[in-house]
Amino acid sequence: MNTESPGVLFDPAEERLDVINENLSLISRKRGLTFGTDAYLLAVFARPSSSGRAAELGCGTGVVSLLCAEKSKYSHITAAEIQEKYAELADRNVKMNGLSDRITVIRADIRDLTDRDSGGPCDSVFANPPYMKAGAGKENDDAEMSAARRELHGTVTDFCRAAARLLKYGGSFSAVYRPERTADLLCAMREAKIEPKRLVTVFPYFDSPPCLILIEGRSGGSPGMAISRPLVIYKEHGKTTYTDDMKKIYDDFTLDHLI
Repeated sequence: MNTESPGVLFDPAEERLDVINENLSLISRKRGLTFGTDAYLLAVFARPSSSGRAAELGCGTGVVSLLCAEKSKYSHITAAEIQEKYAELADRNVKMNGLSDRITVIRADIRDLTDRDSGGPCDSVFANPPYMKAGAGKENDDAEMSAARRELHGTVTDFCRAAARLLKYGGSFSAVYRPERTADLLCAMREAKIEPKRLVTVFPYFDSPPCLILIEGRSGGSPGMAISRPLVIYKEHGKTTYTDDMKKIYDDFTLDHLI
């Protein structure tokens, strides 16, 4: 049920309220990261387990967990966020959308997480880790934005190690990341004994370099990775017309047609 709770408030001076995919209501911070294609694709890509337990590492506004819960991908999701403002914001979003029975938001450092925090071993863990190393890029962000963009509260290795601690044997870890850091993520997954199994490369246009990668690994899995054909988002530069592949993703909430 996507009914807004009258007891959930937001501050219009600092926050905005939007209706997004699946008719979910989402409060986000005006100066924070906005809901985008990377978060949506991660929610679609994360391997479902309708009767299983899942966890999100660094949930921000909680939008990926909200989408997964609304599509009944898991019986329960534990969404962990280290920043107090965002943990509180994610909890408000969960309550506003009537999903408190399916999502529990905890304020936690992913470097300290164990399966006790998620109520037991997880079938699936998913994450949108910070894309930049600490100190990378122009240091003109406020503290909130810097923590969301940079590895200030955990490197990609820390995220993979956290996923390994939470996952049951054979469970899946899914992440969306930047193409230029593909090697970092693959190496971190293997070091954590999460074997890469599926890779999707995302391009904004047919003639553009890739803008995102989606990777799924399996805890304790054997070597061997399926690589999809390219996923192209838009048909033409400067226009917002989606390709047939992208339309199917929005219509059917799946990327299975790519692999």
